[in-house]
Amino acid sequence: MAAHQIVILGGGVGGTLGANLLARKLSSKQAQITVVSASGRHVYQPGWLYVPFGWEKPENLERSERRLLSKRVRLLIERAEGIDPDTQRIHLADGQALPYDSLVIATGSRLAPEAVPGFSEAAQHFYSAEAALGLRQKLYAFQGGHIVIGVADIPYKCPPAPLEFTFLLDYDLHQRGLRDKTRISYLSPISRVFTIETVSEYVTPMFEERGIESQIFFNTETIDPDTREIQSLEGDSINYDLLVMVPPHRGAQVVVDSGLGDEQGWLPTDRETLVSKAHPNIYGLGDATDLPVSKSGSAAHFEAKIVANRIAAAIKDEELTNSHYDGHVLCFIETGYNQATQLVFDYNHPPYPPRPSPFYHYEKTVFNQVYWYLVPRGIV
Repeated sequence: MAAHQIVILGGGVGGTLGANLLARKLSSKQAQITVVSASGRHVYQPGWLYVPFGWEKPENLERSERRLLSKRVRLLIERAEGIDPDTQRIHLADGQALPYDSLVIATGSRLAPEAVPGFSEAAQHFYSAEAALGLRQKLYAFQGGHIVIGVADIPYKCPPAPLEFTFLLDYDLHQRGLRDKTRISYLSPISRVFTIETVSEYVTPMFEERGIESQIFFNTETIDPDTREIQSLEGDSINYDLLVMVPPHRGAQVVVDSGLGDEQGWLPTDRETLVSKAHPNIYGLGDATDLPVSKSGSAAHFEAKIVANRIAAAIKDEELTNSHYDGHVLCFIETGYNQATQLVFDYNHPPYPPRPSPFYHYEKTVFNQVYWYLVPRGIV
């Protein structure tokens, strides 16, 4: 019997971990595992948060994908341009048609700044290495004025990141003697400063204590780079000297072009089994899905284990165990001044963050360093 062909699109947290777990669970006679990565590089994206403040360098946040994968896993460094569920083929940019029996879509999300007129010309952000370095230059040159931090659209990856940036900015400006010369405003497109109510209730008083203004129900419609004015769909406007805004996010282009995504390009995925709602041999994990959970490396980490368990059990014709995802996420929120807090939650249990402390900041700092040795390889 021919080996089962497992193809994983994407070499991020979920794709890499999923491939390594499957290689551990299945022999070469049972399955051939292929990861398709457009760049062949694995990026630790949470580290981009620190680049604007000069606390991290982008080159420290990348590794070769090949070095992180089991020798049992084949790596194809190529761009996937189409998915054909009927013929079970992946069409690659080099003309190859890659067959699969089971497909894992772990393609992440893509930035779509073009969705907001004026965004590319006016706004800074830290959702790519290049943008984070550009923001670093802007902050270095900043000597006072009005800094506006906002979220252009939801969902977006690493939901606490703009809150973390705001707290770290407040701290950085204090360190540089510029806080008294700076007004900080935070714009949220929904009825509170964060999507999860318990976290919003936790953060809002901290904003007030630190003199950080917040404006809710501000859905950015256009940005005028000449007048430095942001207009909202609600008819409000606000001026800025420096604008830091999370760009709109959309599903991967290959998911869109293959007709597998919803109107924003997210793959409709069963929230517990992580199986595509349209195709039983296609799985989704991480940012690529429409799941009602954070688009984060933490979620992809826990989801990859479920996907690997389900695929391996099906191939070996074994009873499913630990095969349902409960929405579990664990992450940190930097709160500045060398302190942080922690969020632990799932579909049915909201997070109740503990008081900020140096312990959680230290824990996050350590995790950032040991990530490469633990997470992609499936040690944790």
